[in-house]
Amino acid sequence: MLAISPIYAGLLALLIIWLSVRVSIVRRQKKVSTGDGGEKALFKAIRVHSNSIENIPVAIILLVLLELQGAPGWAVHFAGATFLVARLLHAYGLGRERQFVPVRVYGAYLTIFTITGMGVANIAYAVL
Repeated sequence: MLAISPIYAGLLALLIIWLSVRVSIVRRQKKVSTGDGGEKALFKAIRVHSNSIENIPVAIILLVLLELQGAPGWAVHFAGATFLVARLLHAYGLGRERQFVPVRVYGAYLTIFTITGMGVANIAYAVL
């Protein structure tokens, strides 16, 4: 039975819902029902949500597979917590007014690092 990865899957699902609600709030404020209507704030909210949708499902699958393959609990927690922090940093950084926010970059690098690490670990568990 899976005991660790569902915690992070649930937390990441809540993050996706929160980001979706933010898109809805900005849509209501800007009175735009579809697309971004040329509104910079709405475009950013949509991209923050979309970027999470692009990365979170892959990470959850890799995390579940790590746990199913018998990775130590600490490793599954480390990967899940690191990825969660990465997505929070990225969402915060990308959602800011300034064009370039270092927090966004840290979140992006940490996302790539964590997905890569989980991918390599899954291959290693499968082959070894």
